Amino acid sequence: MRDLKIPEQRHPEKARRKDNAQPKKPDWIRVRAPGGQGYAETRSIIREHKLVTVCEEAGCPNVGECWSQGHATMMIMGEVCTRACSFCNIATGKPPEALDAFEPGRVADAVQKLGLNHVVITSVDRDDVEDGGAEHFAQTIRAIRHRSPGTTIEILTPDFIRCAPEALEKVVAARPDVFNHNLETVPGLYPEVRPGARYFHSLRLLQRVKEMDPSMFTKSGIMVGLGEDRQAVMQVMDDMRAADIDFLTIGQYLQPTPKHHAVDRFVHPDEFAAYERAALGKGFLMVSATPLTRSSYHAGDDFARLRTARELKLASA
Repeated sequence: MRDLKIPEQRHPEKARRKDNAQPKKPDWIRVRAPGGQGYAETRSIIREHKLVTVCEEAGCPNVGECWSQGHATMMIMGEVCTRACSFCNIATGKPPEALDAFEPGRVADAVQKLGLNHVVITSVDRDDVEDGGAEHFAQTIRAIRHRSPGTTIEILTPDFIRCAPEALEKVVAARPDVFNHNLETVPGLYPEVRPGARYFHSLRLLQRVKEMDPSMFTKSGIMVGLGEDRQAVMQVMDDMRAADIDFLTIGQYLQPTPKHHAVDRFVHPDEFAAYERAALGKGFLMVSATPLTRSSYHAGDDFARLRTARELKLASA
């Protein structure tokens, strides 16, 4: 039995890699250690329902702030991913279990107990499952709708690259409010950063969502500080707009362990602000670009702003 708390067992594919130095973080990256009553209550509900969160598994720096407010991003379909992206801290390998048929109900129950107005549901990649877990996503969305009809739902999905086209159709038919799939980085870095994925497949997936349901908000994000340059980031923005993506997130890559992809540099907040201005100029409805931006960080507040931005755009058309 693997012990996922041991790095060599958590990331067996990285165990033989040379160590990459982890540079000291600048002041603008540092966050407070998690704690407080709200954090403890959220943690208790997550444990009670035997749920996995990307907040913990991916080592998110914002976990203390989000959990203290009762916000947690649920990660469905287990805690072992079939991909081995060089930036990611989620455990990798062959998942030891089949999908849990009772998980959608447990997630819905936790969402109700947390009293969430907006929830983000993500997952590991499950290339061992025929539809990549698409039906499991759909069941989770329906279960939340049943238990908490007033809660808006944002999903952050895998790329379904090994699945039939019907897999994506199942998820879109369940009508999440926001469909998010992250491109993660610029196309030139895919072979070393995201080797199991394909840039244009991920881009086309988001474009297909819009084609199937033009009213559904689409969202995607990238990390910077992996070795990309400004021109490549601008090209990704143009590609996203060509796919009619509504919401762009850009955050600083932080290296989980010495075995993970090295941090190329820490991008200054002024550069993030410049990216945000450029993206808004290209026509995105919403942009979040800060060092600590993550896909689900402030997702509820951002969804309200996203909806307002669309209404204003339609009113002025």
